[in-house]
Amino acid sequence: MYRSTGSTRPAAPGGGRTAPPRRTDGRRPDSRRPHPDAAARRRERERLPRYWFAERLLLTLSGQRPVHWMLGHTLGAAYDQLAALAPQAPLRPAPPGRTPAVRRCDEFRPRPGVIEAFARIASGDRLHALAFRLERGGDLKWRCSAVELAGARA
Repeated sequence: MYRSTGSTRPAAPGGGRTAPPRRTDGRRPDSRRPHPDAAARRRERERLPRYWFAERLLLTLSGQRPVHWMLGHTLGAAYDQLAALAPQAPLRPAPPGRTPAVRRCDEFRPRPGVIEAFARIASGDRLHALAFRLERGGDLKWRCSAVELAGARA
């Protein structure tokens, strides 16, 4: 049955318009979906001690987690530094809805069992530098022994 819409195309069942079929081949990935390897890369990144600590320090210094959340993961001096920095929440989200994120985190190993790490933290349109030191204890767990945030005073 044809409708008198001026078109020579047949009407869709139920009277609605039809659309051409969607392209479903893999040559053009959908830009709205994250790349399938992005989640795997994120999981692999979080296995590294420097990223694991950078994420947790970010949550503490942005006011999203309390300082005592890091109690078992820091040594005395680093915990004191965090306790002094956290009330200021130096990495708090700038505009609402834009939470700070760890963009990149690199490391230097001055000797076995010690990591000196530095992270780039994006908060709104600002970029912050976070440096911290990790030491591996006798129980083979990494603990933060020093924290420094560029421009923040404890």
